[in-house]
Amino acid sequence: MSSWLIYGLGFTAQLLFSGRSLLQWIISEKNKRVLTPVLFWKLSLIASVLLFIYGYLRNDFAIMLGQMLTYFIYIRNMHLQNQWLKFPKIIRWFLYFFPIIILYVGYNNEVYDRALLFNNEEIPSWLLVLGITAQIVFTLRFVYQWFYSEKHRESTLPLGFWILSLIGALLIIIYAIIRRDPVLLLGHLLGLFLYIRNVLIIKAEKRASLDLL
Repeated sequence: MSSWLIYGLGFTAQLLFSGRSLLQWIISEKNKRVLTPVLFWKLSLIASVLLFIYGYLRNDFAIMLGQMLTYFIYIRNMHLQNQWLKFPKIIRWFLYFFPIIILYVGYNNEVYDRALLFNNEEIPSWLLVLGITAQIVFTLRFVYQWFYSEKHRESTLPLGFWILSLIGALLIIIYAIIRRDPVLLLGHLLGLFLYIRNVLIIKAEKRASLDLL
């Protein structure tokens, strides 16, 4: 596949991720508290599918791992917002099995060499470790968010989510600079501002609550 098409796929995914974050930020600024609209999770799921394919075509295990870890958390949040069952059943089943399908088809048609998963000449071992660490930290934000939301029985983005987002994004930016990956770099540079702003909104909300007391 043309490198332009591959990068186009990656940039489309990042635009969707950025779009969901901008939407969440605008709504939160308007209401003076951090809110998570349903569209945030829908855009997240679509973008995750595209970025998973991008990572697959780039032979980049770190990118694929990051999407695999968050993919089903997006689905769970749509469950918590009572939106998942509104999708047609065939689409729900396809989304459930999509990551497994693409890996199975790739391996069994010899499109994707297993050795490339961990032995890509363009990604030395130390850089792969950095990329995986960055993706794990960045992904832990959604694991934290998932546990928090399950505990409170509502889909929300707490302070810990944004702090982990900041740390993870900084690590991914370092990885992207070394890897020379414009898709990851541009996507996470924009995210830094939004993560910092959400931290400030939450702190302002807490101060306002204390003042009322």
